[in-house]
Amino acid sequence: MGRGGSGAVCVALCQFRAVTQSLGRHPAQAGCRVKPQRHAGVDVLRGAALLWMTAYHFCFDLNNAGLIRQDFYNDPVWTWQRTAILSLFLLCAGAGQALAAERGQPWLQFWRRWGQIALCALLVTAGSVLMFPKSYIYFGVLHGMAVMLLLARLTVHWGRWLWWLGGLAIAMKYVAAYAMDAGAIPLFFNEKGLNWLGLITTKPQTEDYVPLLPWLGVMWWGLAAMQWWLRQPTSGPAWTPPPALRPLAWLGNWSLSYYMLHQPVLLGLLWVLA
Repeated sequence: MGRGGSGAVCVALCQFRAVTQSLGRHPAQAGCRVKPQRHAGVDVLRGAALLWMTAYHFCFDLNNAGLIRQDFYNDPVWTWQRTAILSLFLLCAGAGQALAAERGQPWLQFWRRWGQIALCALLVTAGSVLMFPKSYIYFGVLHGMAVMLLLARLTVHWGRWLWWLGGLAIAMKYVAAYAMDAGAIPLFFNEKGLNWLGLITTKPQTEDYVPLLPWLGVMWWGLAAMQWWLRQPTSGPAWTPPPALRPLAWLGNWSLSYYMLHQPVLLGLLWVLA
């Protein structure tokens, strides 16, 4: 082959390489449907929250079994841990909605995941009725997350307003409690049909309670924080966790399944050990 033929081959190879690199950077432009990449940092945080939650629930189960004596409902050691764990979960959920919007997640995919969460919430209610008939869970973390995820999806393009809305949602809990004590807001918001809003003066008798207010504010802040991060020049390329953190990232990728299975496993272990 002459020099002209060799040059043509080189040009063709260079063009092929450029095209394949372009497809690697922009797979959607090639008409190929690919699974969106996850954000490893969010998965690591979610995995850490899952392990923290497991330790908390194991102590809770030990207390229910009479093996330790702790006040999980009033002792700040436990109430603040619950608040921190739940806040971490909701911040990660808000960040996940920002990532989904950035990658153009279709509504069908959102509804599929939302349906899984809603179904698991119903299963939690059914299981808690059997275990705690007088204080069963009717609006716990999964119930609240289902409502909050829908609202986050609808407001995902509100930009910097999400910071203000998040602060307002958190403040509303305390403003409403003060207003109800002063008689400015009716006390019927304490009833079971409305207390899921969070405008209460008396906490309902239930094993898990995650009302819309103030917790929607935490999810909005997670959404706003991730949107801010995605606008920064330092937000890419995607972070790869070190080997020590990869188990947490893997666990965070299966958060719903882990959440549903961890308590039955813990209770089974306690039953075997007892």
